[in-house]
Amino acid sequence: MTVSDTAELEKLRGIGRIVARVLEAMGKALEPGMTTAELDALGEKMLEDAGARSAPRVMYDFPGGTCISINEEVAHGIPGPRVIRAGDLVNIDVSAEMDGFFSDTGSSFAVPPVTKQVETLCRDGKRALWEGIRAVRPGGPLNEIGRRIESFATKNNYQLIRNLASHGVGRSLHEEPKEIATWHEPRDRRVIKEGSVFTVEPFLSTASDWVEQADDGWTLFADPGNLTVQYEHTLVATKRGPLVLTTVH
Repeated sequence: MTVSDTAELEKLRGIGRIVARVLEAMGKALEPGMTTAELDALGEKMLEDAGARSAPRVMYDFPGGTCISINEEVAHGIPGPRVIRAGDLVNIDVSAEMDGFFSDTGSSFAVPPVTKQVETLCRDGKRALWEGIRAVRPGGPLNEIGRRIESFATKNNYQLIRNLASHGVGRSLHEEPKEIATWHEPRDRRVIKEGSVFTVEPFLSTASDWVEQADDGWTLFADPGNLTVQYEHTLVATKRGPLVLTTVH
């Protein structure tokens, strides 16, 4: 989507704040002993109370309001009876629609007590996200986002999951510009358009660079024993730089 007027931008700001607040609340509620279904119910109720609808449920008939993935699960985890335990690494992805506009955000949360390695990975996952966001400028190369993220990952001895990418969003959950690599893709010659709406969402891993789909048709797994985090924002490319929509204020 390309924003054409202030009315559209305000609609995008509105749904962006909603998904950000839901993600924040789910992260704060996260505790050992609760199930992923209980955590998801909290998120979906908040969306409903705000007048929004779960985007994966609306678009793809996903069997949950949000995606919750634990440890070996990297993305698209189905909420259910799995119990969250101390030491778990939990990824929560919240995307929603309201008044015909979509927004998408996500974060990985470490359930205390956790190892120093997990703490560092979470910190660096956020840093990788902002490396990519800072590359956004109208007229600039779209692949600069991935170049900066990959440079950060390489310097800090991480891998990036290379079959999960950022994407356009706005009037749909996934739209143009599609398949925005979060690693350097020199063959991508696209230029960032002013007003373009898209996500930045690197998947930073200790050792994996690929995910496989589970038998449930949704959950994505990396190599056993490896750790992966994802942090995601939806933004608009403006003359003043990236305008992040998925914040609580």
